[in-house]
Amino acid sequence: MEPDILELESFLPYRLYRLADTVSREFSRIYKERHGLTRPEWRTLSGLGERGTMTATELGEQSAMHKTKVSRAVAELERRRWLTRTPDESDRRVEHLALTRAGLAAYREMVPLAKAFERELLGKLSVEERAAIVRGVAALEGALSAT
Repeated sequence: MEPDILELESFLPYRLYRLADTVSREFSRIYKERHGLTRPEWRTLSGLGERGTMTATELGEQSAMHKTKVSRAVAELERRRWLTRTPDESDRRVEHLALTRAGLAAYREMVPLAKAFERELLGKLSVEERAAIVRGVAALEGALSAT
């Protein structure tokens, strides 16, 4: 291979991106079919379901989504009456987002489906491969968060 050519198919960042995108698309079929959700809407629903009340900024940081995607997802979930916005008492520019009963019900319905998807995905690997991927991902996350 020439030093000035980058083979994307063997370039780890590209491979990780492709893998993450493929896994995300596969899982998206489940929540799209069940509730007609987009990926940002699912990430918003699951973030609020896991953590409770959050601001849009916190949601963006937690889910690694751009603020415009968060804003659109919040607007759609609010339209469905799956979340509420409550202005912050000390800073009216900030809104606290929380799931409604209907939103929480949708989230709770999706949790076992998400866990089953993960089990099925990991079931394609041997015990050693599962342990290696968990360790490897944790190691990369740790190394990258230190920078």
